[in-house]
Amino acid sequence: MNFIESIISEVIEPSAIEVDRYGKYPRAAMDALGKAGLLGLISSKEVGGMGEGLRAASSIVEQVGSSCGSTGMVLCMHYCGAAVIEQHGPRDIREAIAAGRHVTTLALSEAGSRSHFWTPVSTALAVPEQDTVRLDADKSWATSAGQADSYVWSSRPLAARGLSTLWLVPGNAAGLSFPVVFDGLGLRGNSSSPIVARDVRVPRSAMIGPDGGGFDIMMNNVLPHFQVLGASCYLGIMEAVTRKAAAHVAKTRLTHLGQSLGDLATTRAYLARMRIKTDMARGLLLDTLDAIESGRQDAQLRVLEVKAAIGELAPEVTELAMRVCGGAAFRKEVGIERHFRDARAVTVMSPTTDLLYDFIGKAMVGMPLFD
Repeated sequence: MNFIESIISEVIEPSAIEVDRYGKYPRAAMDALGKAGLLGLISSKEVGGMGEGLRAASSIVEQVGSSCGSTGMVLCMHYCGAAVIEQHGPRDIREAIAAGRHVTTLALSEAGSRSHFWTPVSTALAVPEQDTVRLDADKSWATSAGQADSYVWSSRPLAARGLSTLWLVPGNAAGLSFPVVFDGLGLRGNSSSPIVARDVRVPRSAMIGPDGGGFDIMMNNVLPHFQVLGASCYLGIMEAVTRKAAAHVAKTRLTHLGQSLGDLATTRAYLARMRIKTDMARGLLLDTLDAIESGRQDAQLRVLEVKAAIGELAPEVTELAMRVCGGAAFRKEVGIERHFRDARAVTVMSPTTDLLYDFIGKAMVGMPLFD
């Protein structure tokens, strides 16, 4: 998959500043990734995809995220939605994703339950005479809102017991609105906005998995993909600022002293801390992938840990980069302040770092995670 390098160098990297400055959705990047077959990376070969798994998706998201955090997060959420659709969705949408013609995303978090994404308060009501379902919701944040071709959508169950049911909602469904244009601190191009649904009608066949089975799909499919791929995007940001800071230190000279910034022991120590923290994050991510792939007993714990750890490390590393590079880091064209802002989002993306700490602590003392 060497072509990812050319997409990054020719499309993603050159537009990263514009995407950030104007909050512009990275449509050109997603189109290029689609044409290269990378939107169908984890789609099965049966429907025309590449048939790759979570490890390959992690690598691609990291590489994209290192150049543009917004594009990396859009791709991350596409893979999260695609993983659900690949297991439970209709063949025509699976084929469209595999062919690079369809961008999907998750619409799980809601104003009423906030970061507790597994417990929606939105409703689904059967309309028997039309064989349709009416969806009403106030989704709090959805990446690619107003841009995606479909949403993996959660609601209360239609009739069954359980916490939630999932639906595949077309991006152009009547009754969807996007009341707030995203204008955030970081990840400014990912179009992460609220979605309001009022009397949105979908066929009953739009149900993903069984009625009331949304929680199991979220835990067994969505959560591992989101945790690993979200962590991968932020690892890419950490790697990018670590490299940029080292390059800046190596080339910037104190002419009056005849030294470079790299000749200063304190500066080298900061760089070393950045390198160690980035490598620690990579080690945990790779171990998490090993645990998932081998079915290790601690796989669930690693899935919880990986985003929590990177949620602490990414802001630390990007802050060190700002400190090492000084005034230069504040200039937009250098890119470090963009990575610094993008990294701040990791702590508040559901499940938040504090919520993950609670889950990890519960697991350690033998308590159920969700009660």
